[in-house]
Amino acid sequence: METRQKQSSRHSAHDDEPDGLLYMVSEQAPVRRFLKKHERKLWWVHTSYALALGISVVIFANKGFAHARWLIASLGAVWLLLVLFFRFFGTGAREQRFATAEKKSRIGFLVMNYVLKNLYQGMLFFMLPFYWKSATVDSPNIAFVVLIGLCALLSTLDLVFDNVLMRSKIVASVFYAVTLLGCVNLVIPAIVPDTRTICSLLIAAAISALAFALIHIPIAALRNRLHAALLAVAIASSVTGVYFARRFIPPVPMHLSAGAVGPAVLPDGRLAMEVTTLHASVITELLAVTDIVVPGGKGDKLVHVWRRGGNAVHTTPEETSRVEGEAGAIRLRSGLKGGSLPAQLTGKWSVDVVTEDGQLVGRTDFTVTE
Repeated sequence: METRQKQSSRHSAHDDEPDGLLYMVSEQAPVRRFLKKHERKLWWVHTSYALALGISVVIFANKGFAHARWLIASLGAVWLLLVLFFRFFGTGAREQRFATAEKKSRIGFLVMNYVLKNLYQGMLFFMLPFYWKSATVDSPNIAFVVLIGLCALLSTLDLVFDNVLMRSKIVASVFYAVTLLGCVNLVIPAIVPDTRTICSLLIAAAISALAFALIHIPIAALRNRLHAALLAVAIASSVTGVYFARRFIPPVPMHLSAGAVGPAVLPDGRLAMEVTTLHASVITELLAVTDIVVPGGKGDKLVHVWRRGGNAVHTTPEETSRVEGEAGAIRLRSGLKGGSLPAQLTGKWSVDVVTEDGQLVGRTDFTVTE
């Protein structure tokens, strides 16, 4: 009874103190007083450092898609660290465990937590520019970019990462699954060129579901047929859900580099004139040319979908519209004339570049006036 009271009083004495280095030094040490006094300033300094690190990773990512392969090693390291983290430190009353733990355990906890944060920051900030370039701002697939950006920001905030993301195994594994989905979806085209984007996405969904499950379930438990069957159902459900949500995820690493509409096309496939506004009275034909960068190879069939007021007017067959562009890119060319032109031409138009599986690559807008 007396021992419990001592532990309780010890715990309550630390309730109003932050996690981390303060527990590593004695209460009378000058270092402890310094950390206590400048706690908020030090938090902002480290958060600023983390954001600066993220920006440097974004700059590194812009140097080329080939660097995406390094994400594989980071993903494996994070999964292993998460499993070890919750196996050794558990969940729940973590402050009490930390406060009463031996010095070696405290150091192990801090090192593991710090390495996890840095790995997350590196992965999330690395893939963010690829998803940004591949997304279309006024379409549903910008939602996934916002999600990745939010995860990247949270990984730089120590208080949020330590006290929210890593407090619960469920929350930590969901955060990892989202990161894993984005990374694997990006990495597969770098490892296996000419893979269709939908295949990369579904494989990433299956791997994410499997990794999520293995954080919670020991591998030995899968020898049980019921557990194995439940895992298979969970993976199938994840893949199905991601397939139906594919319009909300950009088709990385493809992105639209240029797109325009005009009245005539030059012999090399470029438009003779690019316009953003046309008068309906002078339109006899509408031509569109778009250049798509495909660093992951040319595994996808692409089409032009002409829309007026958001409604599809005409879809071009890919086999007749593809024209080879500069290295690492393809050029699509299509047109509307004669019977393909609707009776009512005025309004806001767009030419969407879409994969055969319905993922939007990019959009070119123009307006037809009276």
